[in-house]
Amino acid sequence: MTAAGAPNAQYNLAAPDSLAARVAASARRRMYQRFLEATGIRPEETLLDVGATSDQTYESSNYVEAWYPYKDRITAAGLDDAAFLERAYPGLTFRRIEAGPLPFEAGSFDVVHSSAVLEHVGSADNQRAFLAELARVARRAVFITTPNRWFPIELHTQFPLVHWLPKPLFRRLLAGTKHAFFAREENLNLVGAGELRRMALALSGWAAEIENQRLLGWPSNLLLTLRRRPGS
Repeated sequence: MTAAGAPNAQYNLAAPDSLAARVAASARRRMYQRFLEATGIRPEETLLDVGATSDQTYESSNYVEAWYPYKDRITAAGLDDAAFLERAYPGLTFRRIEAGPLPFEAGSFDVVHSSAVLEHVGSADNQRAFLAELARVARRAVFITTPNRWFPIELHTQFPLVHWLPKPLFRRLLAGTKHAFFAREENLNLVGAGELRRMALALSGWAAEIENQRLLGWPSNLLLTLRRRPGS
């Protein structure tokens, strides 16, 4: 944590040895396995991971870079300086990017992955543009994860239920707490399955599938797989 109420580079407040961090690591392991299955990524295919972080606090930070075995097929892109990934995983390429359009040609990568980024890009318009950019640079498949707004616990602040209120009211209430960082739309804009589905269906040439990952029986995370339609 950089200051009182401010998160680390992974937009997280949990201590590395906390129960919350251990639960998150387990969830990411399951997300990673589903990513492999849903995309059917093959060893010879190229992989872009959008959202690489400079954070090294958690064991599961940059989990795709850590766990995917074909390092020379990975390009990791992020707003932070995560150049250490090239040293940690020889063969991997890191590309520092800015918010907005991705600096890659259309169809540059076979598969594109992005975990826990969509909720941090800002407004609904920004979210739609971000998803469209992931699809633009993908040749075959896109896989993203994002927290489910309708999980009873807000996973960043650990507050229960308050994020179910209308978003403007939720932000006003949060602004009066030590977690005011997350009151700003550009830092946190949670979505539910309905919102995510509408964004995905607006993409021409892609078939969309949304799945739930559950925690204690409740859908805690949304997993979206996009597969390019034949001839698109």
